[in-house]
Order: sequence, then structure tokens, then C-alpha cells
Amino acid sequence: MSNYVWFEGIPLPNLNIKKRRLEEICHKFVIGDEDIIIETYPKSGTHWLIEIVCLIQTKGNPEWVQSVPIWERSPWIESEKGYQALINKEGPHVISSHLPFHIFPKSFFNSKAKMIYAIRNPRDILVSGYFYWSKTKFSKNPDSLATYFEWFLNGYVAYGSWFEHTCGWLSMKERENFLLLSYEDMRKDTRRTIEKICDFLGKKLEPDELEMVLKYSSFQAMKENKMSNYSLVTENFFLMILSS
Repeated sequence: MSNYVWFEGIPLPNLNIKKRRLEEICHKFVIGDEDIIIETYPKSGTHWLIEIVCLIQTKGNPEWVQSVPIWERSPWIESEKGYQALINKEGPHVISSHLPFHIFPKSFFNSKAKMIYAIRNPRDILVSGYFYWSKTKFSKNPDSLATYFEWFLNGYVAYGSWFEHTCGWLSMKERENFLLLSYEDMRKDTRRTIEKICDFLGKKLEPDELEMVLKYSSFQAMKENKMSNYSLVTENFFLMILSS
């Protein structure tokens, strides 16, 4: 498993993530009380959730999501570029992360920052993860789905065990600053999901504003939005952006 950066027993993608920086992120980075954190295990609909949250912040006005790349609107705290973006820009921030519970910034647990945690059926994550990670150069490449299945069960995949990741974060589910969502519910009733997020964040949307959030966070809108579909970046730079 030399293709990974190992930190506190967790294999992480071997690009744009540095072990020494992870120590700093875990123990020294300060999460602000007004920050919003989008936390998931990879392939759980992260980018979709980021787009929804960003649109809620602007009451459905698409100007922000259509003018600023998604990785700048919500930087990945564990990546070198994301970390630098967060410390160089005054908050409050919208922060994205796949980090497991035990290596997330310690400051969060004594803050009032709000975290949205999305989960997804592990069977779908397994298949989606296999096809995604097989194409990258910064993780261990499986020779078959059967091999990846074995690695997945044992936690020898990027960001470690889905089971441990999920169980760790679900220990927070009774906290008032923690919102649990499921990808399946997001797909089934996106409107209701947006309403839940609004209630959680203390945001009030008028009916027409809610319709705008729905419209511009749709699959088709995100596919056509160059700030969300990665058409702006080269293949090499794309590999530096953490996948949802």
C-alpha cells in the first residue's frame, strides 16, 4: 500500500496531501463557530451537496456557483491547496473533507461550527469507488473488482474503512450542530433535503429562491456549469482535486 500517505492508520491519496501538514490540521487548525463543514466518505455525493449549500448561502442566486470554482468555494481541508486557501482567507468558511472522525481538526469538537454529514449505501460506494480510483495515479490500483471488494472490507482503500468512518461520525448524530443526510434521500426528495439543510443552517428561503436552488443544483445544471464540472482544469490538476 505504498501508493498512499498513511496517517494515524488511515491510507490517504498520495497527491496534494502531506503527512506533516495533516499533523498541523488535526492539532492546530482552528474551526470557526460560523464555519460550515461538508463531511463525507468518498463517492457519497459530496460535490452535489457543496453546490446545494453554496446556493442556499446565496438564496438561489447562481452568480457565485457560476463564477468561482467549486474547490475554491469549499476548499478541502486535508489537501495542501485547500488548507492554504482556508488559512489565507478570513472566514466564515464552507469547508469540505473526507477525513475520518479521529483525525479531523480537534478544534471542531469544542466549536459551534455546523457539520453536514452525508452517507450512502456502501454497495454503491464500493462500485463507484472501484471505477474512480482505478483511473487515478495517487492510490493503489486494484486489478479487479473482487480485489477492490476485499480491500474495501478491510479498509485498505483511500480514507480507510467505510464502516469505521461512518460509525465514527455517527457518534455525533445527537449533537445539535450535526446534520445527518443520506444520498438516497437526497435523490428521492431533493426539495425536502434542501429544506432540512436550510432549517439546520438557520436559513429562510422564499418559494422562488428554493426553486432556484433546485434548478441550479440539478445534475444537468452542474454538468453544464464549468465551475462545477472541472472542464476548466487540466487532467493533471484534476487529479489534485479530491473526488466526491
